[in-house]
Amino acid sequence: MIPYGRQDINEDDIKAVVEILRSDFLTQGPTVPRFEEKLCKYTGSDYAVAVNSCTSALHIACLALDLGQDDILWTSPITFVASANCALYCGASIDFVDIDPDTALMSVDKLREKLEFAEKKGKLPKIIIPVHFAGQPCDMEEIYNLSKQYGFKIIEDAAHAIGAKYQNELVGNCRYSDITVFSFHPVKIITTGEGGAALTNNLKLSERMELLRSHGITRDPSKMQKCSNNSWYYEQIELGLNYRMTDIHAALGNSQLDRLDKYVLQRSKIASWYDEKFKDIDVNPLLQKLNRSSSHHLYVVIFNGGLQERNKIYANLRECDIEVNLHYIPVYRHPYYKLKNFKGFFPAAEYYFNNAITLPLFPGLKQSELDYINDKLHLFFEK
Repeated sequence: MIPYGRQDINEDDIKAVVEILRSDFLTQGPTVPRFEEKLCKYTGSDYAVAVNSCTSALHIACLALDLGQDDILWTSPITFVASANCALYCGASIDFVDIDPDTALMSVDKLREKLEFAEKKGKLPKIIIPVHFAGQPCDMEEIYNLSKQYGFKIIEDAAHAIGAKYQNELVGNCRYSDITVFSFHPVKIITTGEGGAALTNNLKLSERMELLRSHGITRDPSKMQKCSNNSWYYEQIELGLNYRMTDIHAALGNSQLDRLDKYVLQRSKIASWYDEKFKDIDVNPLLQKLNRSSSHHLYVVIFNGGLQERNKIYANLRECDIEVNLHYIPVYRHPYYKLKNFKGFFPAAEYYFNNAITLPLFPGLKQSELDYINDKLHLFFEK
């Protein structure tokens, strides 16, 4: 089976992890801070808070922005459920903004319309989470401008997009957002095994997220209620969580980060190869905007034949040992969200869901495998 995604682990990665296993620190040592510093240096952000998953990063980002009961968060319906669940963890409500059918990214036009309507109803969102789907950044400057008009905060869900660029600057610099989150799951651009990070240029948000990831406990005398000269003394000053990244995971991340640009280049070459091969069949890759450079986490194609044809193609390619996938079922379609009586209709998201398939894309995908995928897809359309 040719997988849709796969991690790339080399001897440098193995050596980095083994060094930690032989060291004095497996958790809460010096390696996590080094990884955070490396992320800041790469992206141009001021602060990074490494955690055990991107889901955790989303959660503490929402908490740091004081999302709570009676608040509303909006995100894209075409995303993994974590982008929406983070609102529910905080006791807030969730709603969605339909996508641009050409890119599968949050539609700025639909966002503007929805904000105008919400303002009249007195139900504006506190936070909006644009999702950089498949590795291509959303139109962040436009969303940022709307945030100044309507007063919402922005969390960039860049789980797919480390190494991507917007307006020739790397995603993660937080120029147009309060916080950006990354994922380091094995199928993402780089991996720490499991892991994530929240980046920001705001010192207070950074300190709050650091506190939240570690039980709400501090050893900083300036933040304690009681003064103590004892080195063992600490205080819990907030209800936090255990979302820390270990030094083991961070060591792998440090090693992988050295190859990030190489990985993005390899993914871009494969995506361009697919684009060229599919020009003569009824397959539409997602449109890549001119002022953005995707990290190509996913290669999604739209078949335009509807759900029945999409399912036939999906089954056919799976039978040929090509592990195509679907990213994603619209969040509001999941039973949990239906049980919450979420109501809404998003035509672009529905069309996408009925016609989209994710093809294999990862560094190390062999030319023979690419040729095989292309041959099988063309064979389907010849029938």
